[in-house]
Amino acid sequence: MTTIAELLLARKGDERQGLLDTNHRLTWGEVVERAAIRAGWLRSMRQDGPPHLGILLPNGNDYLIWLFAAALARWTVVGINPTRRGASLALDIQSTDCQLLICDDEGFEMLDGLDHGVEASRVFDEQGSNDAALAHGVAEWGGDAVESDLLLLLFTSGTTGTPKAVRCTQGRLTSIALTASAGYGYVQEDVCYCPMPLFHGNALMALVAPALYVGAAIALPPRFSASGFIDDVRHFQATIFTYVGKAISYILATPSSDHDLDNTLTRGFGTEASSTDRVAFKRRFGCRLIEGYGSSEGGMSISATPDTPRGALGPALPGLDIAVVDPDSGEEKKRAVFDKGGALLNGNDAIGELVNRSGVGKFEGYYKDDQAGNSRSRDGWYWSGDLAYRDAEGFFFFAGRSGDWLRVDSENMAATPIENVLARYGPFANVAIYPVPDFDAGAGDLVMAAVELRDSSEFDPDSFQTWILDQDDFGTKWTPSFLRVMEKIDETATGKMTKVRLRNEAWQCDDVVWYRPARENSFHLLDIETSSKLNERLERARSEPKT
Repeated sequence: MTTIAELLLARKGDERQGLLDTNHRLTWGEVVERAAIRAGWLRSMRQDGPPHLGILLPNGNDYLIWLFAAALARWTVVGINPTRRGASLALDIQSTDCQLLICDDEGFEMLDGLDHGVEASRVFDEQGSNDAALAHGVAEWGGDAVESDLLLLLFTSGTTGTPKAVRCTQGRLTSIALTASAGYGYVQEDVCYCPMPLFHGNALMALVAPALYVGAAIALPPRFSASGFIDDVRHFQATIFTYVGKAISYILATPSSDHDLDNTLTRGFGTEASSTDRVAFKRRFGCRLIEGYGSSEGGMSISATPDTPRGALGPALPGLDIAVVDPDSGEEKKRAVFDKGGALLNGNDAIGELVNRSGVGKFEGYYKDDQAGNSRSRDGWYWSGDLAYRDAEGFFFFAGRSGDWLRVDSENMAATPIENVLARYGPFANVAIYPVPDFDAGAGDLVMAAVELRDSSEFDPDSFQTWILDQDDFGTKWTPSFLRVMEKIDETATGKMTKVRLRNEAWQCDDVVWYRPARENSFHLLDIETSSKLNERLERARSEPKT
């Protein structure tokens, strides 16, 4: 089978449970029947131009039934991110040429007054679109679907800039379904809990597609809830789940219970959970977390093996030439060297961009953005835009996004290794490291941290400085010059931290900021007078000619 339409037809008449949400439980056979009716209506609604269906709904059975209907009708689903608002939301819809929009009441409120380019008569509420499909009554079974049919436009998370729409064909998603189901042990008896939003690649590629392939059940809460996570797991009797970003740390921050181990989970798959959190999650819930590396673009993936060191992503898959290279010269960076405490000693020489030199993998480009696509695939390689380093045994370590690069005292550093160590500091619930301009040198960067504090915790600068000195793996140039205490660090809808606003604001914000002057070990509260002086020094450094 090479298309999602074929995978769906293989589930026709299947009486095992298929989709489960808070309101309904449907067998796979019922799911396919409902998808076919909606596919017939989609065929009848097609106009000239790209057949793109925008979906602005929370997770639930209806979302996936419309996606499956699109596969049968040879339409393309554009998953609209509800955390985008105003002109940004309208641009997402305009730029992807949506012909139809389906949303709930909350979505209608978001769209009100926006120039999104879709005729008002072609914007349907969830119930209205279902009624129209049933009234049409003509099923479409997708017999003419082909691998090259564009099925999804998936917006990137936007952690470093404006999200781009990644192309994903039926053939590509089917291939991912086969690979992921085998690689992560999906079986028909699984109940696959999907807390990540369905407009994102993690949910569709790492969970929905492999579950469809093997005929496992898919459980769909409306949205991720850390406090409701374990109750949902028990309600659905879930055996596997996926996660992104800080979801694991948020779950671990909820009050523990003597009954936490009383659950049906066997494994979870995701990205960017710290090694400390993975150990704590296994201890608390008895569930093994499998970390991997991948992206919506599909240019490469890396998965952990049994011998993968703690904190590493894993090795390159057999037959793939994955490397860490200098983005300017294209030359491979040196292998990482560590001290006895595990601290990276040669970050300047070892950290670079993670690249697939075997080719572009499954990357199919961005919609109407050839320039961005060409940048990703220049020289016949796939350039991930992510920073990494590689040890002598060939295991890769994630070092952050390309925007997380810092240059301190003429030394290149990455944010993620610093974040991983600071995340161990007890009062910190979340940490983001990013560069701000070095006003003394007039060039290069200073390290700035934004932190969330755990409930009832306060930031004690003396205790923090003492703790840093006790960490054997904390780099000598990693101590922040500025530390911003925030109620909530900015993040995307999938829980990935985004630092665009943090970098732009630097220390100029309304939050409490602590400042550590150059060549000092102690932090001081940044008051208005000191902030003004620092701003003046920064402007003076920028204006003075360099000799």
